[in-house]
Amino acid sequence: MAMETTAESPVPVRTVLQAVSGWIGKLGRIWVEGQITDLNARGGTVYMTLRDPVANMSVRVVGPRAVFEAAGPAVTDGARVVVHAKPDFWINRGTFSLSVLEVRPVGVGELLARLERLKRVLAAEGLFRPERKRPLPFLPGKIGLICGRDSDAEHDVLQNARRRWPAVAFRVENTAVQGPYAVGEVMEALRALDADPGIEVIIIARGGGAMEDLLPFSDEALVRAVSAARTPVVSAIGHEQDAPILDLVADVRASTPTDAAKKAVPDVREQLQLVRQLRDRGRRCLAGGVEREVAWLRAIRSRPALADPVREIERQSEQVMALRDRSRRCLSGALDRAGDELSHTRARLLALSPAATLERGYAIVQREDGAVVRESSAVKDGERLQVRLAEGRLGVTVSERADS
Repeated sequence: MAMETTAESPVPVRTVLQAVSGWIGKLGRIWVEGQITDLNARGGTVYMTLRDPVANMSVRVVGPRAVFEAAGPAVTDGARVVVHAKPDFWINRGTFSLSVLEVRPVGVGELLARLERLKRVLAAEGLFRPERKRPLPFLPGKIGLICGRDSDAEHDVLQNARRRWPAVAFRVENTAVQGPYAVGEVMEALRALDADPGIEVIIIARGGGAMEDLLPFSDEALVRAVSAARTPVVSAIGHEQDAPILDLVADVRASTPTDAAKKAVPDVREQLQLVRQLRDRGRRCLAGGVEREVAWLRAIRSRPALADPVREIERQSEQVMALRDRSRRCLSGALDRAGDELSHTRARLLALSPAATLERGYAIVQREDGAVVRESSAVKDGERLQVRLAEGRLGVTVSERADS
């Protein structure tokens, strides 16, 4: 319930602090997870800070030494623990803390199980899909590097990249790469590099270490930040056998920081060798093409039509004359044969012609309508007939006919 106050009717400090203490007391006993920092034992009491593994938040924790000793030697600075505690608000000083009742270190098995559950969630959201991964530019103008200060990973990336391409430029962001501050600092460096328009590739590098040391690179908040980055990200965490979740969501996974340098920039010697090979190949192709064209021109020029054009014309002229003479002979022979056939046909026609028969003294008797009389019985006495001779015609009248 809200406390009603005005400038004319304020409440004393004790009332406010007592109200806050009452509100906090309603939380009861709770289980809280975090990472231990500033662990300090004084007498029979242990003081420490429990830090959120993702956000930059922490809370003061106080408890009996016996409770911490019962949890075992795993409860040290940097350890991930789950505490059963009662929220307390100290009215006299206006401070908040947790009074520890039980401490349980988060074991490796539990951490691995949590990471597997997180992997399944992120995979279901599609953050590991191959189509989300962007290709690296062939030769980036500037590379962003996130690594520990003066670390072997920084040295390996810079040295190998500059050995491969001496003109490569880097913007290095040194951060914590393990411990409670690692996730926040890496995310802040990632945001700064991703906002720089000159950065074309971001490399997140760290050397090998225990699984607990590499936990920041499996943090959900960091993984989602890398997935949402505008710039392609190369993950180079640990060695080949190390596999933080960052490797799965990054655009390119490098087995080591040295491998990350090889993937980010090309080797100038290899590229020069490739240029020489391509240049030689182009020269060979061009020379071969020119040689083929020269050989073709040489063959064309050696042909008779180009070597001696007049001789070719003469040869074609001779062929034309020969064909003309042949056609003349063929036509003359055909005409002669046709003339002979015509003479033979004319002779046969003359031999079979009725006129030839008439010239031998025969005559043709016809009625006036032109019908030929072949029998004497076919005419009547007194009938007018026409007698056709070889030369001229005669008109006669039947006066007497004999049937035989």
